[in-house]
Amino acid sequence: MNTINKIRVLLLTLILLTPMLTTAQSGGSTGVYSNQLTLTSLTTVEQENIEQESTLLWMREEEKVARDVYLTLYTLWKKPVFTNIADSEQGHMDALLKKIELFGLSDPVIPGVGNFYDTTLQNLYDQQIAEGMMSYIDALRVGATIEDMDIRDLKKAITETDNLAMQTTYESLLEGSKNHLRVFVSLLQQQNEVYIPMYIDQELFDAILTY
Repeated sequence: MNTINKIRVLLLTLILLTPMLTTAQSGGSTGVYSNQLTLTSLTTVEQENIEQESTLLWMREEEKVARDVYLTLYTLWKKPVFTNIADSEQGHMDALLKKIELFGLSDPVIPGVGNFYDTTLQNLYDQQIAEGMMSYIDALRVGATIEDMDIRDLKKAITETDNLAMQTTYESLLEGSKNHLRVFVSLLQQQNEVYIPMYIDQELFDAILTY
């Protein structure tokens, strides 16, 4: 392990062991990855690097939530939209894994559909499945909600990093999530249902649909 990686491991260990020195991020959530070390020994750059790494790890698991939800909803409703978008979410996961490996971080994803390291994301998955199993329309609404949330979190991640490679990856995933949102909203409209955004504002939502 080189010196940079040793420093990263030390800093991340300190974060996990000193929750009383942390503050919650505003807007969105990054669960167990969002702890921010406030020790005066850390420079602003070091703190920003830790936050960006935490966001990357969170986004990797959040994309797994989407993939696993869609895989499970397909087993319930046998609609190809769920497997098609699950395949796309796997591509999102793979893109984020490449960045995790590039930065020498540990992948938080654990094996098995519906299994998550972060308890917030585990609860999110459980909640979405409970709602999606009620009816096909509810399942479509779950899909739209997941993509709605992903768009918010990806836009936030883009603004919080000055790493061009990360921005490019997040922007690519963002366009994918916009496409997924369009698909779910269109299918809901075919069922005479209206989706009202929960995480992004109405102006952005309307712009995405009219693209």
